[in-house]
Amino acid sequence: MSKRERVQAALQGGDLDRPPVSFWGHDFVREWTAEGLAAAMVESVRTYDYDYLKVNPRASYFDEAWGGRHRPSGDALRQPDVESWVLHEATDLASVRPVDPQGGPFGEQLQALRLIGRELGGDVPFVQTVFSPLSVVGRLANSRDLVSTWMATEPEALHAALAAVAETLGAYAKACLDAGADGIFFATTEWATHDLRVLNEVLGAPMNVLHVCRPNNMLARLLDYPVAAFNWAMHAPGNMSLADAAAKTDKAVLGGVDERHDLIDGPPDAVRQQVREALRQTGGRRFMLAPGCSIAPQTPPEHIRAAVEAVRNGA
Repeated sequence: MSKRERVQAALQGGDLDRPPVSFWGHDFVREWTAEGLAAAMVESVRTYDYDYLKVNPRASYFDEAWGGRHRPSGDALRQPDVESWVLHEATDLASVRPVDPQGGPFGEQLQALRLIGRELGGDVPFVQTVFSPLSVVGRLANSRDLVSTWMATEPEALHAALAAVAETLGAYAKACLDAGADGIFFATTEWATHDLRVLNEVLGAPMNVLHVCRPNNMLARLLDYPVAAFNWAMHAPGNMSLADAAAKTDKAVLGGVDERHDLIDGPPDAVRQQVREALRQTGGRRFMLAPGCSIAPQTPPEHIRAAVEAVRNGA
């Protein structure tokens, strides 16, 4: 099967030769330009022969679009430093307005997608990461606690800011498809709530994925979202197993490898065992091997290769 055929079969529950596999993570040095990000993403596909690509841009590009500022660390192992952010007090919420979904940092990302599509030549499906509106507002405030307070004390002002962000993200998500992406990887990051307004703009895409972050997440309450697949850290405390989620949805599940422990610490046999367990829980149907979240830059390549080879060999 071709990679695209394999991914399509996995998403639709069809027959396939083996489950698709991919891993993703930040390149803290190269992700600051369209060309650098595209090169890093294409390199990862070619190095490990992935079946699909989750584009992993710098997380700060969302708040940069509304005026946040970040300084690259210059260190391949360290994320950028926050220099300034937009929301400090509740009265600042009124300043959040829709921005150009194809300009500034968004335009840079769209260019990266076009470069990625050109290099991959249509053989490898890829999705762009799009944060949920509440996640973006949380980044604009540089504080989860502050936004939680506004939920209780300033709900109307917060709703207006969320609406402006959702309008922008919806248009941007649609532009990602126009730039060649097969869908979006809709990430809730630290927030387990999000806006259907964004997903409604890309309903026709074949590969929209909902990522639900953090331990004790609310995946069970989100399984009716209009996406093709769900991704979460099944090994994190309080989260559903692959088998539990697969029993409650007819959508595909992405995951199986604990990116925070065994994938970093190894040994490779421990990674292979996680692949075997994931295949056992899913039967290899409607399943795509993946990490539960972005992998760390220091992840040993031999551990990634162990996972890729295990799924290809039936573990």
